Amino acid sequence: MTGSEDRSRADETRARLLEAAVVAFAERGFHGSTTRDITSIAGLSTAAIYVHHRSKEELLYQVSRAGHQDTLDRIQAAIASADDPVEQLVAVMREFSIHHARAHTVARVINYELAALSPEHQREIGAIRRVIDREVRGLIERGVAAGVFDNPNPRMAAIALLSLGIDLARWYRDDGPWSPEEIGDYYVDLGLRIVGARKRED
Repeated sequence: MTGSEDRSRADETRARLLEAAVVAFAERGFHGSTTRDITSIAGLSTAAIYVHHRSKEELLYQVSRAGHQDTLDRIQAAIASADDPVEQLVAVMREFSIHHARAHTVARVINYELAALSPEHQREIGAIRRVIDREVRGLIERGVAAGVFDNPNPRMAAIALLSLGIDLARWYRDDGPWSPEEIGDYYVDLGLRIVGARKRED
């Protein structure tokens, strides 16, 4: 077996462990999950987890860091997709809510198991979350400055908008009454109302 094949197999095993950790943490919570639970879901030996990850907490950190960075990337791409603050907010709310619905299991883990991270890892994830908040708050502030949003507290409005998507991960189910796209459309409307946007004519 070549070195590249070894790396490919190792990467595949790490990915399986991360996916299994998400399932275990979502079903049982971080503290209720054991390394045996995770490796069993992944179809691997219990020892495999320590070959590829230092600890159960390390798995949660890897899942959390990737998930938060993905969310930040999506928000920044949505903002970059338009010049008008109203169009930017529409893009952000649609992308943020649809993504949280489609990836609700991962989103639930990374948002509701933060306290289980080590202090060092909490600080790192907290820094990414603050950048996410600044991006959304900055968007609202630009809309207020341009006269297209009417909101006296952009900081609180940003928290409210982000909370919509975060809470969605708590209650959304694949067999529920609404599709991610339907939720996206509804949350766009809610977001525009929260920031006090002018009524859009579609």
